[in-house]
Amino acid sequence: MIQKKVNLFRIIPLIIFFSLILLAFIALKSYDKDNIPSVLIGQSPPPLLLEELGNLKLLDKRDLKPIKENKIRLINFWASWCPPCRVEHPQLEKLSKNKNIQLFGVNYKDSENSALNFLNEYGNPFLKIGSDKNGRNAIEWGVYGVPETFVIDQHGNVLFRHAGPITKAILEKKFSSLIK
Repeated sequence: MIQKKVNLFRIIPLIIFFSLILLAFIALKSYDKDNIPSVLIGQSPPPLLLEELGNLKLLDKRDLKPIKENKIRLINFWASWCPPCRVEHPQLEKLSKNKNIQLFGVNYKDSENSALNFLNEYGNPFLKIGSDKNGRNAIEWGVYGVPETFVIDQHGNVLFRHAGPITKAILEKKFSSLIK
């Protein structure tokens, strides 16, 4: 009888171990990496306190206030050193031509020369832009990494957040309902 109890005590840790592995596998399988939550959804975004980038128009907190026009604003955090930012740039160029969108840029932890060279080479889709050299604004907005884009409605509230590059497929799948 003692022999059976000892064997049972050896099996219980194995059962617990395999149960934990199974739970972890289920959690990873159901995790949606494209849907990173944001506490800003439905709220006014934090103010942007940015530095000028060259002689480009400076994005500031007034650009995030409610507006009378039926337009949405996209705030795109990007950097010249970021390969996915290069991938999404053609889509930003396309978005900048939409009359119902105001596209703003926040250059994240980048040197001024590199950022300006990037915009000269690939084009500047941004209506206004600013530099977040130390990353403080990105922290306030809850940015995980660049590129990251926030959609703000005419009332000045965050509607949506997209982490990662905006590809053609993502533009059609996730942004088309927001951009009319």
